[in-house]
Amino acid sequence: MNNKNVLITGANKSIGFETARELGLLGYKIWLGSRDHDRGKSAVDSLTKEGIYAQLIIIDVTSTQSIEEAAQRIQREDGKLNVLINNAGISGAVDVDPGEQPIDDIMTVYDTNVFGLIRVTQAFIPLLKCAPNARIIMVSSGLGSLEWVSDLNHPYSRVQAMGYTSSKTAVNAITVAFANALKAEGISVNAVDPGYTATDFNGHTGYRTVAEAARGIVWLAAEANADITAGFYFDQNRAPW
Repeated sequence: MNNKNVLITGANKSIGFETARELGLLGYKIWLGSRDHDRGKSAVDSLTKEGIYAQLIIIDVTSTQSIEEAAQRIQREDGKLNVLINNAGISGAVDVDPGEQPIDDIMTVYDTNVFGLIRVTQAFIPLLKCAPNARIIMVSSGLGSLEWVSDLNHPYSRVQAMGYTSSKTAVNAITVAFANALKAEGISVNAVDPGYTATDFNGHTGYRTVAEAARGIVWLAAEANADITAGFYFDQNRAPW
């Protein structure tokens, strides 16, 4: 153990789980965030078998009460939070023309991907302030890059998922807002694009493995210079906004 802890939302599978595993192997105490108790417990049991110190914490990013209860528990047990990784997200409708995507679907996506991220970040700022050089990592997407999606020669420009893609653009803007506000507190805030990864999220059509996807997140959480903030990264390189 290195006496550092990390909370990862949506960590019971895929990229979130692999990120938890890799940070756990580096000695971090893992607070594995999951909406579902049984799936979360199964994930924690898998990490424990590898000698990782992991604890399940039930957190639904769309529920203020759930978030507050999670923050209160970490406050009681650890008194601080070194790293917050906002990983939870949903895709909403895909392969649908922007003129036809239901508003209700877009609002559901934003409630998790945008408002959920804000809820969690705001709730845990007091605990992050209690840790030296704390870090916040927003798991974004290259589909949120206005430069990439506006380039008609880029494959991202052909993705029809306005609710999801615009939610990740919002995540990038939120990253900068929190980074600027928390810089004086010594808290770095960055966004990361894990790339097109084979997960349940996309029916395992992605070309990257979860290990490849998690690498950039782990780098920001544990290896990057603590002074790096207000950035958007893909494979440890700055990505275009």
